[in-house]
Amino acid sequence: MLLSGAKIVLECLAREKVDCVFGYPGGVMLPLYDALYDCPIRHVLVRHEQNACFAAEGYARSTGKTGVCMATSGPGATNLVTGLVDAMMDSIPVVAITGQVTTKLIGSDAFQEADTFGITRSCTKHNFMVKTLGDLPQAIHEAFHIASSGRPGPVLVDIPKDVFQAQAHYTPVSHIHLPGYKVYTEGHAGQIRRAAQMIWDAKRPFVYSGGGIVAADASDELREFVELVDLPAVTTLMGLGSLSSEHPNFISMPGMHGSYAANMGMTETDLLIALGTRFDDRVTGRLSAFAPHAKIIHVDIDPAEIGKNRAADIPIVGDVKRVLARLSQALVETAPELKNKNATARAAWWMQIKEWQREHPLEPEISMDEIKPQHLVSEIDRLSGGEAIVASDVGQHQMWAAQFIRFHHPRLWLNSGGLGSMGFGLPSAIGAQFARPDKLVFALVGDGGFQMSIPELATIANHALPVKIIVMNNGYLGMVRQWQELFYNNRLCAVQLDTFPDPEKLAGAYGFKGRTVERPRELRSALETAVREPGPYLLNVRVSPFENVYPMVPAGAAINEMVLGERETVSS
Repeated sequence: MLLSGAKIVLECLAREKVDCVFGYPGGVMLPLYDALYDCPIRHVLVRHEQNACFAAEGYARSTGKTGVCMATSGPGATNLVTGLVDAMMDSIPVVAITGQVTTKLIGSDAFQEADTFGITRSCTKHNFMVKTLGDLPQAIHEAFHIASSGRPGPVLVDIPKDVFQAQAHYTPVSHIHLPGYKVYTEGHAGQIRRAAQMIWDAKRPFVYSGGGIVAADASDELREFVELVDLPAVTTLMGLGSLSSEHPNFISMPGMHGSYAANMGMTETDLLIALGTRFDDRVTGRLSAFAPHAKIIHVDIDPAEIGKNRAADIPIVGDVKRVLARLSQALVETAPELKNKNATARAAWWMQIKEWQREHPLEPEISMDEIKPQHLVSEIDRLSGGEAIVASDVGQHQMWAAQFIRFHHPRLWLNSGGLGSMGFGLPSAIGAQFARPDKLVFALVGDGGFQMSIPELATIANHALPVKIIVMNNGYLGMVRQWQELFYNNRLCAVQLDTFPDPEKLAGAYGFKGRTVERPRELRSALETAVREPGPYLLNVRVSPFENVYPMVPAGAAINEMVLGERETVSS
């Protein structure tokens, strides 16, 4: 039977077990949307193409599956770019399908034509431009394979309108053959044995794990590994939840707004075991002063990350899930002769870490006069119980959430880590709620980022999604204001958000409930009311306008040179 290119696309999506796509139609995409009319795959109409990509990311981040978004040619495709860069930097598997003008018009500056292939080359793991119907099925399946294998990332498939309209017999794709695409999964056996020896030899070992643990579904292997040798462990902003916040070996998040104990541990360790992480600047601070006494074991599936920022004494290229399983086995095999070596030094190391935790704990501040941001996130933590999905926007609230909200499992904490995209929180929560209808989902957003994604309230209302939208409203672009206060002589320029919509009227306009809360004594009951509401809820929480996030490592400082509070700086 002959099928149109549009129907072949949908057949390929079905074979990839896609059940939900996020998109926005346009002229050249009409053949595909016409085919969607009779297709069981659910299409979610967002209100801006950028949010289609963010929602696809939320779907992918909360499940581990590949998220799918769609947009038309020209401005539709270019509006995806921020989301594609976001997925690229955080290693999120997304397939974007864009329409293109007919092949005869390509290069003629036709209506709504843009060089989508060229524009997205640098912000995708790979991209395709399909000019013949015969190439279409292979391109779609290769896109899914590339997006989800190795180091995950976004892949774009650009399809001209006449390819959607053409007809051909569909032959299922039986295998993927990409001779130039290599994924190394196992890790070098000799390097793994040497790593085990180095771990037993260390007196002050420290685990530094990142988002790669989440991407590889390696949380169980990480837990078993740290328990086997009783290793202290930190997880990065992208890795929160990969080791339960309740686990006794979990220290906290390290880096610019990490805890004192985490940053001091990273500074004083003699062996840093880096797992699925890329030594980014927000963790390392001044690179020349980072972990100055440490040898480095670095495990990552992307060989480009090994040695990029910090040379590794033992580099291991491979899937961190498989490597950790083999490393734990190597540690067991060498345990009878090496387990007690340096045991006394490692016990003293743990005592030192616990002392750092006691000296400068992360504690939420509560006031009777105004709602402190830390109070708000601690209440969300109480209601979450470590089990809810929290989708964050970017800024101060993101850092406070990372500090104070516990996550007992991976894929509960969704945030734009590498790119820092304002407007991410609400659409990613939408994607997560579609993917995990069983879960309580919070969209924790700032008053700045929320106003970048307000149109998606219509998407939430259309589908009666029970997302709890919590706006941490301090009347400022809070993180920018903090930097202007601390490093630009408090010359506050273009950071005050003078106007914010009445949440009751705004939510009411879309048919659901909303309110503002300003008094500390009302906060708990207001949040409980929002959670009990069977549908969506918009809660605008007025918090202290001039609260700053601490600890803080100033730009250019080493991570042990922390500002701990308004008048307290530590440099060891």
